[in-house]
Amino acid sequence: MNYVSVENLTKSYGIQPLFKGINFNINEGDRIALIARNGVGKTTLLRILAGKGEVPDSGTAKIHKDVHLVMFEQDPQFIETATVTQNLFNQEHPVMKAISNYEMAMESGDDDKIMDAIVEMEERSAWDFESKVKTILTQLNIHHLEQPVSKLSGGQRKRVSLAKTLIQIGFEPKHVLLLMDEPTNHLDLNMIEWLENYLLQEKVTLLLVSHDRYFLEAVTDEIWELERENLYSYKGDYENYLEKKAARIESELASIDKAKNTFRKELEWMRKQPKARTTKSKSRQDNFYEVEARAKQKIEETNLQLDMKMTRLGGKIIEAKKVYKSYGDTVVLKGFDYTFSKGERIGVVGKNGVGKSTFLQILQGITLPDSGKINVGDTIVFGHFSQEGLTYKKDMRVIEYLKTFAENFPLASGGSLNAAQFLELFLFTPDKQYTYLSALSGGEKKRLQLLTILFKNPNFLILDEPTNDLDLPTLAVLEQFLIDFAGCVLLVSHDRYFMDKLVDHLFIFEGNGVIRDYPGNYTQYRILEKSKQNLASVSSDITTPKEFAISKKETVIAQEPVAVNNKKGIEKMTFKEKHELDNLNKSIPEMESKKVLLSEKLNDASLDYNAIIQLSEELGTLNQTLEAAELRWLTLNEKQ
Repeated sequence: MNYVSVENLTKSYGIQPLFKGINFNINEGDRIALIARNGVGKTTLLRILAGKGEVPDSGTAKIHKDVHLVMFEQDPQFIETATVTQNLFNQEHPVMKAISNYEMAMESGDDDKIMDAIVEMEERSAWDFESKVKTILTQLNIHHLEQPVSKLSGGQRKRVSLAKTLIQIGFEPKHVLLLMDEPTNHLDLNMIEWLENYLLQEKVTLLLVSHDRYFLEAVTDEIWELERENLYSYKGDYENYLEKKAARIESELASIDKAKNTFRKELEWMRKQPKARTTKSKSRQDNFYEVEARAKQKIEETNLQLDMKMTRLGGKIIEAKKVYKSYGDTVVLKGFDYTFSKGERIGVVGKNGVGKSTFLQILQGITLPDSGKINVGDTIVFGHFSQEGLTYKKDMRVIEYLKTFAENFPLASGGSLNAAQFLELFLFTPDKQYTYLSALSGGEKKRLQLLTILFKNPNFLILDEPTNDLDLPTLAVLEQFLIDFAGCVLLVSHDRYFMDKLVDHLFIFEGNGVIRDYPGNYTQYRILEKSKQNLASVSSDITTPKEFAISKKETVIAQEPVAVNNKKGIEKMTFKEKHELDNLNKSIPEMESKKVLLSEKLNDASLDYNAIIQLSEELGTLNQTLEAAELRWLTLNEKQ
């Protein structure tokens, strides 16, 4: 069934065209990722399809009459004076009303209201759906349902909006088209993984805007890219998209080179022509302007080569000694003790609200600890990317704003880049450099915030969710910069791909002030956690003879389809799995070397008792990680 038909769709803002004459169809079961640079029309296109205040300049977008369209937006709209419950269930659907009445009755504690609500739930057969609603609210950490929406933080508002979207699609039996604009922003890593599984189970047709490459890999099977006013389609996963796009650009560059040669010949002919032209020469003249347009096309590259002159790092970086911090009953740090080394790249992970941002502020001296010391080296220059976003007192043009920090950016080679060159390096075209700050998109403001920090030549970068609202081309630029960066990096991010590519080890905030140092990246950590869960599940299965019998029966049933699948051949590895295998090939030898080193240290007769205990615990954790990594490597290698 055809859900959406779009023909010759064009949209511009002023003289700036977003897309021109694009055509596409969305059919039932399609799961499509829409990617592009910030400010080129991704959100606008979604809002045109949804009829949310945007209309095209020309062309048509037709939605099938039987299709129910649901959209998750970056800036959700609520009834500000209403409660969370009222906003979640302000639908006319009778099942939704029954659930809303039941939730409000449970919050009130009135027995009579609760009994009436239960009767209504029975009459509407709403219990199954109510269970699904409870799961959504629990997984997205939405509580205090009687709180007014106006009192919620930005992250809470996004999660309530996401819950409302998922609830909406839940009571529509079929033909649902779900449009999602950056749904993973403000979700922690566990929430993102849960959302992946939820969307895979729901029978919805999906058009998704996201910069999270692992998320795209998991939930979509086709990628559309808006670029230079055109829409390009790529079937398959993210890796296939990268390969096909590279081939397309190579072909376009060859075509441009050919047009340039033709243009030079035609330009010489034009200059020799007399003013009075025949019909034949007029036709050739018209063709000349078409050739000229092709010859002057620019294929913008996003590769960043920035040889920055970083502020020198001394021998002392940062020492944290027995640091404690609490807010009331909430413990953030409990005796945190760590000495940072040169060139460390640490990822910070944990659920929302466990104190990650507070920890970053304490390291910089922005927030004081309750007790303990933070000793910062004299040469340390912090570069802090905060979640608060771009701040400015008065509106001004982009290049003027950057010049308030410095006129030039020094390079290690001895030269420098001026503000305009530095902006262009981070994908701000000359035209965009003279745009007012207030006219920038959310992602463009984030990008500008990032480069104002880099423009100060820091040697210790603290990045708190830097990937939120950034587009994929900008992420590629940022990744390359951080890979080449010689200083220290402390990174808080819910982007698993970004984290895996950049960090050496993790600080895992487990709650109640406990921070665990894990030697590996996020994917390796999740492998270990899942292996622990599986071991715990196996242990619980053999606690009684009855449970063992059930487990054995399930195992036999599960083995049959595996045998059938093996006859058909092994399933192709996904982009995420290939990336994971590459990581394991690098990290397993590193962990083995570290294991040898730790074992040698333990043999030192001069060690005191505390050092022996600490090294033994570290070696035990490393052995668990290494064992889980080796098991996963065997699985992936066999699949490959």
